[in-house]
Amino acid sequence: MMFARLLALAGAACLTTATTDPAPQQLYDDVRILAADDMGGRLVGTPGSASARAYLIERLRTIGVEPVLTGFEQPFEAEHDGDVLKGVNLIGRIRGSGTSDRVLLIGAHYDHFGIRDGKVLNGADDNASGVAVLLSIAGQFARERPVHDVVFALWDAEEQGFYGSKAFVAAPAVPLSRIAMNLNLDMMSRNDRNELWLAGAHHSPFLRTRFEQLAAQAPVSLKLGHDGPPWKGTDDWTDGSDHSVFHHKGIPFAYFGVEDYADYHKPTDDFAAIPKDFFARSAATALLAARLFDRELDAIAAEAGRSK
Repeated sequence: MMFARLLALAGAACLTTATTDPAPQQLYDDVRILAADDMGGRLVGTPGSASARAYLIERLRTIGVEPVLTGFEQPFEAEHDGDVLKGVNLIGRIRGSGTSDRVLLIGAHYDHFGIRDGKVLNGADDNASGVAVLLSIAGQFARERPVHDVVFALWDAEEQGFYGSKAFVAAPAVPLSRIAMNLNLDMMSRNDRNELWLAGAHHSPFLRTRFEQLAAQAPVSLKLGHDGPPWKGTDDWTDGSDHSVFHHKGIPFAYFGVEDYADYHKPTDDFAAIPKDFFARSAATALLAARLFDRELDAIAAEAGRSK
């Protein structure tokens, strides 16, 4: 089913004003290119990471995303296991049509684990899929402008400990006080039960009604949870990805992801294994969410008690 049809079905409840969306082919092409062997698994600080970054910068420019800093790149260094990681975030923006200075931050990490035992860990689902969804949302917002400024962040060195998002918080490209919400996209394309999960309402109960709206109208089976009791240990995703960094700064988050599967963090997490229909439905759901959060961003900030 084509993306436009998915959005037409989901749009019946008026959760979004969007009527069109990029054809799934671009979504699939972005994952296929980022998860190809010649990207070398996109390990932080490697030539493969640089190749992925060059591709992503060109995609952002083509879409019409503008740099927030002097360019898209935000270099950083971090100590990890006795080594110094040299990573690079990519930060861009689409300006809103309204007068509010609130910002919606949409993020996805583009790094993965590189090469192990001679095999490339391509990380198609983790997290070329989230990056591709971010790009598709950016494309839609470039065509139909959001109400608020939307900052798009492609994080590096997430797999080692969220170092890219931590570097952003330490030297924010926009003041943290302006960021009303973080939408994190990490693993969007594979699940044995065709289920996508949305976490964050446990920590920000005022989001629950909005999440339930999305679950009721999403073109994918959208489940709420993995963000506090009764979830425990690794099943509690509160600190499982880059949204954690913003959560601990008091910024509400919405995290889209899938549960682990047999190919998780293995060389078999490849583009060919992605079920395209489920992926397209997940991407359409994330776009619905981005439109909803943008439209209600000032109310979300007020309910969260975030002062300017």
